[in-house]
Amino acid sequence: MKRTLTTGAATLLAMLALGVTAVEAKTLVYCSEGSPENFTPALNTTGTTFDAARPVYNQLVEFARGTTTVVAGLAEKWEVSADGKTITFNLRKGVKWHSGVNNFKPTRDFNADDVLFSFNRQWKEDHPYHKISGGKYDYFADMEMPTLLESIEKKDDYTVVMKLKEANAPIMANLAMDFGTIQSAEYADMLLKAGKPEQFDQFPVGTGPFQFVAYQKDAVIRYKANPAYFGAEKAKIDDLVFAITPDPTARLAKLKKGECHVMIAPRPADLAEIKADPALNLMSAPGLNIAYWAFNLTKPPMDNKKVRQAFAAAIDKAAILKEVYQGAGQSAKNLIPPTIWSWNDKVEDYKYDPEAAKKLIAESGVATPIKIDLWWMPVQRPYNPNAKRIAEMMQADLAKIGVTAELKSYEWGEYRKRMQAGEHITGQLGWTGDNGDPDNFFFLIGCNAEGKPAGQNLSKWCNKDFNDKLAKARSLSDIKERTKLYEEMQVIAREEVPQFTIAHSVVFEPTRKEVEGWKISPFGRHEFHGIDLK
Repeated sequence: MKRTLTTGAATLLAMLALGVTAVEAKTLVYCSEGSPENFTPALNTTGTTFDAARPVYNQLVEFARGTTTVVAGLAEKWEVSADGKTITFNLRKGVKWHSGVNNFKPTRDFNADDVLFSFNRQWKEDHPYHKISGGKYDYFADMEMPTLLESIEKKDDYTVVMKLKEANAPIMANLAMDFGTIQSAEYADMLLKAGKPEQFDQFPVGTGPFQFVAYQKDAVIRYKANPAYFGAEKAKIDDLVFAITPDPTARLAKLKKGECHVMIAPRPADLAEIKADPALNLMSAPGLNIAYWAFNLTKPPMDNKKVRQAFAAAIDKAAILKEVYQGAGQSAKNLIPPTIWSWNDKVEDYKYDPEAAKKLIAESGVATPIKIDLWWMPVQRPYNPNAKRIAEMMQADLAKIGVTAELKSYEWGEYRKRMQAGEHITGQLGWTGDNGDPDNFFFLIGCNAEGKPAGQNLSKWCNKDFNDKLAKARSLSDIKERTKLYEEMQVIAREEVPQFTIAHSVVFEPTRKEVEGWKISPFGRHEFHGIDLK
């Protein structure tokens, strides 16, 4: 049965502006928070971009929607050798690539060539697509894949053998993450021959439950259901629309009017209003996340440990939790949330103590007055409902100990790019876990085997003891042994203060009552296959 999106002439006009033919199709509109950087997950690290790409693609193995369980994806089964170093993937047969996107007409089904293309693009510097679209593969690098991989080989069209240099405990969960997305080698070849390889990352072709239709930057992304999707949980709607709406107040207004069905990241101040609206559902779950304030140790005065400790003592975290999170978050004393195994409850959080902070500044030997920058995110994220307000509160707290903080921000993509380049002195960011393993958080302050900061290490902090323990934990399968190492790492991080951990938030996701089958992802994902409208 076909359904309309909502009633009312104004709403209908809004839908038509989005290109939504609600009378003719069952259309779900998602009010997202920002524009994607592109549509190739391997090139990015932001949830905003991953959400926009996920409808289109699949991985070899995947997380069952709304869970941390790894299930079969494009690989129907796999076998791990006794020593944990060889993984043999048996690929699905008969999986169809999307047809018609950017004039691409596939001549074959998905096969091993696509798997090798997708991983070798990230791994091999001589790969023809390695440098396309900037050629940065931070996720692949941060998961230690370049040093972990020994080879990826095609045994036949439907068998891929991945060999590792050493056993890696989180490898299967890691491969279910977005950097493991499989793309079409044939489509890449077509664009390369046409002299337009950059279009590969802007007009996505996948095997997923939805096919890409169109994208208007800062406005809308349109998808249509893929009737040939191989997955058991197929699209139940005909069309999917991302209505890009950065302002949370505007997102809520659209949700209440019926101009969208699902919205991301409501303001804590709006939760009571949402709960009281009979047309809306408000779902919630503990967030597998962290909001933090990164100190760039490559820039003075953040290279001085006593200054970092002073800043940690200067911030009234309880006030931030009360005003900004409004009961929807808990104080973060460790990088990992207490919902993850190996969380160290024995670590003591820094206490708010401006006088102690002043003393630490005096002991640091750093000349005063101190001037820094304090970057705040231009978007609202599930782990941080209002980065600007947090920055303002931090600015006021720092002023009490004689530190002047200049507030800075940029467009979201530019913000991420500049912070990864280390332009900031201090800056806010956060993380939502991707696979349920503690390793997926600790890499945020980890370094590679050469002692260089990982791409997501915005503190640019490298501690040999910390990184030795991190590397050892990855090589072990015994949970008790890994837990002991992770607990020790949390003690080191508390002492060295590469970042100020702010909060772990509760995730709230409002939907309209007509939405059926919505599940909150423990990884902060927004996935639309299996969702229906009644």
